[in-house]
Amino acid sequence: MNFEPSARSQEYLERVKRFVREHIEPAEARFAAQLQADHAGGDWRRWRVPPEMEEWKAKARAEGLWNLFLPDAKLGAGLSTLEYAPIAQEMGRSLIAPEVFNCNAPDTGNMEVLWRYGSEEQKKQWLEPLLAGEIRSVFCMTEPEVASSDATNMQATAVLDGDHVVLNGRKWWSSGLGHPKAKIAIFMARTPAQDQDRHHQHSMVLVPLDAPGVKVERMLPVFGEYDTPHGHGEVRFENVRLPASNVISGLGKGFEIAQGRLGPGRIHHCMRCLGAAERALELMIDRGMKRTAFGKPLLNLGGNRERVAEARIAIDQARLLTLYAAWKMDEVGALGAMSEISAIKVVAPSVLQKVVDDAIQIFGGAGVSNDTPLAGFFAQARTLRLADGPDEVHKGVIARIELARRGFSRSDRS
Repeated sequence: MNFEPSARSQEYLERVKRFVREHIEPAEARFAAQLQADHAGGDWRRWRVPPEMEEWKAKARAEGLWNLFLPDAKLGAGLSTLEYAPIAQEMGRSLIAPEVFNCNAPDTGNMEVLWRYGSEEQKKQWLEPLLAGEIRSVFCMTEPEVASSDATNMQATAVLDGDHVVLNGRKWWSSGLGHPKAKIAIFMARTPAQDQDRHHQHSMVLVPLDAPGVKVERMLPVFGEYDTPHGHGEVRFENVRLPASNVISGLGKGFEIAQGRLGPGRIHHCMRCLGAAERALELMIDRGMKRTAFGKPLLNLGGNRERVAEARIAIDQARLLTLYAAWKMDEVGALGAMSEISAIKVVAPSVLQKVVDDAIQIFGGAGVSNDTPLAGFFAQARTLRLADGPDEVHKGVIARIELARRGFSRSDRS
């Protein structure tokens, strides 16, 4: 077990690091101010992406810093999960960097779904333009009327009708729905079958967002911010009728696909969290040493040095746990690394939340404004403790696996 980045991983990492430092970080404040000015009216239909983003994306693609997440040497960089992990961390230092390299959620997860499970027709129609960065995508799973931490509660339906599939249901927190380039959604729904167990009664369907019956009802703010120009929307599917060929991998395959999708995605989220935590710690130290109160640097007051030490310990612990999960997933697959993936999904966002909270305290009022990325990092951390499964669900997975190791059956564990 060796977590040292490979030569190929290190080479990509240095190039991404240089790109982020030279092009993205210096422009972040200006980029955020432009988004705020352009979208002050709150009408998501008028949201636009600042031209600088497309310029950065063109430059990144020309430099070969594109689709680095995909373990396919022809379509992406061909990096393993472990090799990609430090690169994702570097991108996580900026809230806008992942999109620059076409490595942003939920597109990465959706592209992996199509790459692993999509038909040739689906790949041609949707995967290719996603890989080219020509369009954006949405993942529709969470529902407002049920506890979505248990996916078997899902009420939305996908019912086969001849050579068509008919969709009905309401979804929310569908990230990316407000993006001007959002064209396709992956819709997860129940397809009840009497002869199948509960984990084979769900399907994933590709839904063009301009299909009749698809209605975006609103964008949902996170701590009062709309996360423009991506947004997190509530959308209704009312008798949406699509060719059966839009079903991914066949009816009843939804849970299997979800496990394949969420494993890498959770690791990507966690590594980005650690990059954000590293930057928050750097900002905290710089601010704390340059700002004085009561005749001393802020960092020399009120136990702040101990907070710096605690942050370093926590970040490094979380990084090692995440790298171990990435290594194990490469070795045995997402199902074989369920406990480790659940563990990092609990740990990494919590570490980020704590480090950012301490940094905000050092910055005072500036820390909760948009003058620094800290408020955005805090919202990211707190949201990720719910997204892709809340902390409690992941702890339940870990506990269930531990009990099984001691020989207790599922009935004993329920």
